[in-house]
Amino acid sequence: MVDTSPPRSTTVGPADREDFPRIAELTVSVYRDEGFASPRYLAQLADVAGRAGRSELLVARDGGTVVGSVALVLGGDFGEVTASPDEAAFRMLVVDPAARGRGIGELLVTTCLARARAAGRRRMVLSTDPRMTAAHRLYDRLGFTRLPERDWSPLPGVDLLVYARDL
Repeated sequence: MVDTSPPRSTTVGPADREDFPRIAELTVSVYRDEGFASPRYLAQLADVAGRAGRSELLVARDGGTVVGSVALVLGGDFGEVTASPDEAAFRMLVVDPAARGRGIGELLVTTCLARARAAGRRRMVLSTDPRMTAAHRLYDRLGFTRLPERDWSPLPGVDLLVYARDL
């Protein structure tokens, strides 16, 4: 059997300012190369300092190298999909393609769940592109369910699915 758990050296914690260029490069390249972002959204993905000011920016490190990132939103307008102060959200989840299949995305999400629970939130919500099927499998496995009544479109032609999980 193949071990798909994160390497023992993989840790998740707050991003440092020095991580911002790597986070920007990783996020932009993955979303661009996999066809999940318009040029306008790529500019938002590249603005790591901007999202760090509006969320808890977390990184997964493997042996000191940033291999993933996610923005945990505990309040404010950056959590566009949240509907109440009891809800947290996460956005811009990304894992280096070379590090996929080792549980790093799951580790980032479960860290978000734990931090949101510790902050007193009762539900985690997220929105995702319908084409992000690997992410949907992860969300399903972690107990998220679809909330089709909250699906939304941030821009014409961009339709997003909403998932949620009680904490």
